[in-house]
Amino acid sequence: MSTGAMRRAQLVTPFGVGAMSVLVNGTSVITAGLDHWYEPDDNSSLALEEYQEHDWRLEARLKVAEFRLPPDYRYQGQGNDNRNVKLTVPVLRFPRWCFCMFCKRLELSTLTMKQPVVCDDPKHADWKYKPRMSQVPFVAVCVDGHLDDFPFDKWVHRSHRPACRGTLRLKSVGGGGLEGQRVVCDSCEQERNLRGITEARFVDGEEHTNLSDQLSSPEDPYFCTGARPWLAQLEGPCGQPMRGALRAAGNVYFPKVESSIYLPREEGAVSAEMHDLMRHPAVSTTMRTLHSIFGADLEVEMLREQLLKNVPPELFGPVSDEELMAGYRDLLGVGEDEPEAGDESSSELLTGDDVWRFPEFQHIRETPKDDYLTATDPGIHVDLDSYVERVRSVDVLRETRALRGFTRVRDDVVKLSVGKALLRRDPLAPVQDWLPAYVVKGEGIYFELDPDRLAAWEARAEVQARAQKITDHYGQVAARRGLAERTLTPRFALLHTLAHTLINQLVYACGYSSASLRERLYVSTSPGREMAGLLIYTAAGDSEGTMGGLVRMARPDNLRTVFASAIADARWCSTDPVCMDAGEKGQGPDSCNLAACHGCALLPETSCEEFNRFLDRGLVIGTFDDPSLGYFSPFS
Repeated sequence: MSTGAMRRAQLVTPFGVGAMSVLVNGTSVITAGLDHWYEPDDNSSLALEEYQEHDWRLEARLKVAEFRLPPDYRYQGQGNDNRNVKLTVPVLRFPRWCFCMFCKRLELSTLTMKQPVVCDDPKHADWKYKPRMSQVPFVAVCVDGHLDDFPFDKWVHRSHRPACRGTLRLKSVGGGGLEGQRVVCDSCEQERNLRGITEARFVDGEEHTNLSDQLSSPEDPYFCTGARPWLAQLEGPCGQPMRGALRAAGNVYFPKVESSIYLPREEGAVSAEMHDLMRHPAVSTTMRTLHSIFGADLEVEMLREQLLKNVPPELFGPVSDEELMAGYRDLLGVGEDEPEAGDESSSELLTGDDVWRFPEFQHIRETPKDDYLTATDPGIHVDLDSYVERVRSVDVLRETRALRGFTRVRDDVVKLSVGKALLRRDPLAPVQDWLPAYVVKGEGIYFELDPDRLAAWEARAEVQARAQKITDHYGQVAARRGLAERTLTPRFALLHTLAHTLINQLVYACGYSSASLRERLYVSTSPGREMAGLLIYTAAGDSEGTMGGLVRMARPDNLRTVFASAIADARWCSTDPVCMDAGEKGQGPDSCNLAACHGCALLPETSCEEFNRFLDRGLVIGTFDDPSLGYFSPFS
């Protein structure tokens, strides 16, 4: 049986449910749905409390009862404790098409294979050992998230209902593109190269793909089969056109991850120990049951009595009545206005929208003191005082990142109900539903730009005109791909680019790698929710502590040095003047950057909220033609 090891954070993103990965032995597998996670073997038992996590805001938004960390594999328990031993995340072998490296014969295998696929071609009859077949690098996808094996038999016979069932071979005839890959049928001697299988276009707002168009007839169109191999379903309802893709292509899987900084309902009222206690299934189940009966009228005596009946005495230590009720309110939101909840039928959630981010903005910009969120005011250096209004040293924070679905072909928004339906075969009731997640415990630096200086800078016509170029470039991409349009404001591009330049400088000063730091943008011009803040924080999954580097860099003298170095580096890119000049027509992913490239402003994609798009050094430090254009142009 094919097995492999993977970090638990990677099982949320980028190799979550429905994503393909390659094991160390070369087998390509797809992560199976959530239906069969956390299944112990016959010699062990399951203790879910080790994997349960809660975030009251994110639970309400995603309409789930809890989150679960992906299981960690343990070969054996300690002593007689066999709980959670040999838990694994199931995977299925995909794609099913295999080919022989010697005779090029194609064969369709099954999703589950305990033994390697070997070639039974008569050409190997005299061989001592039959050669092992390798999986093909091609799959077929559709915009509704379905995934299927590439239809080699249909493609070579130019019909999606071919009469010929002859042996197929995948031959390489030279050349660097797909035209060098040729499918040949031994029986009818038909052959065809794979050129154009990935191409698609929009005609009158309707998507057309080469694969579907060339296999369709007016009376018998060829559409997606609705296959979901990660759920062991090889057909289902769908009417979208199919397109070919390389299994490792970037458009085959776009995980939809919802992120939340934990905000305490009552600051300092619930300790970390109480949070750990509430993760125990008996505690959380008891509290939820009592909440369904009593709601806000539950008395502390009743709560304590029921907990003592259901919770092992050694777990339920000395907890005061006040903290017990505070934990009850924190877990279930008793006496509080519920956060914005996701509407599973129509809501299109956006992690960075101002409604979701504004409560975080309100908490972090102050000086909260809680076991899960603590921030202090280190002061502002006099040289930064006219540019930055507020700086916070975030000594403790806790971020939950949950997978709520995925898309294929294009990175578009997806409805909550549609995304969650892709993760499991059998839906669960909201009171039992859960999503895979991982938790980051770390530190960060938060700061806000001066509102008066920012307003005056944004009002300049040349600033608005330059930001409009980014909006126009993205608008062309959105129209071509059928995506929703966005308006990119000057403050958004400014803070986004500033975050990238600061992270590139902090890696030299604080000891973290660039992939271990992440930006979180608090940007909005909506009335009543105006924001112009930026949080840079540790983002490495599975981390339980920090090195203290970011907290130290928030001190006035240190932060002034970081800003000065970052602004100085932004003034001249190693590829200038090409980088600055190329920005006039756009560059980078989707041509949505102006003056920003790998030499100056790009980061690992795990660190950026926008996949390295919407960046421009010109709005930070000015351009060659107009050095005064940037917000930080006078800074030195």
